[in-house]
Amino acid sequence: MLRDGLIRKIPMTSQTRSVSSSGKSAGVFLRYLDERVLQQVVASHSTSLIRVSLATIFIWFGLLKVIGFSPVSDLVAQTIHWMPAPPDLLVILLGVLEMTLGVGLLFGRGVVLRVTVIIFLLHLSGTLLVLAQPDIAFQKGNPLLLTTEGEFVIKNLVMIAAGLVLLGRTRGAESDI
Repeated sequence: MLRDGLIRKIPMTSQTRSVSSSGKSAGVFLRYLDERVLQQVVASHSTSLIRVSLATIFIWFGLLKVIGFSPVSDLVAQTIHWMPAPPDLLVILLGVLEMTLGVGLLFGRGVVLRVTVIIFLLHLSGTLLVLAQPDIAFQKGNPLLLTTEGEFVIKNLVMIAAGLVLLGRTRGAESDI
């Protein structure tokens, strides 16, 4: 059994000898280690990992838009064609916004972080506008058959969920994160 194998690899001391003397005690010991790792390591760093991950994506994708190498520039231009400005300019401005949001996610605290996350959520919600264009988002108009562009947009639901986690952990001038 894997758990038994793990217990045998733990150096035997007077403390671990008494813990590993029975299968039941060993299970309790391993659950204690699991809970300790989850609570102290994962829980204490997961929010920071979300912030750094989202910031990296936004700075990277925003920079690609600004320097003209984004593979989604045409998609963005098609989606925001109704805006009263040239699409090329809007793509660059969107890139600047995304880089600013990325920096805010990395370094923002308190109210600044909260406002950054709210704008981040609004921006990502706006990306769902692609789904209002069935010829771009869906194969043969079927909403269950996504195109590459449709998949690209649907994955933003995960980033929206991550943003909601961040928003839930920020409070006004003070922040848990």
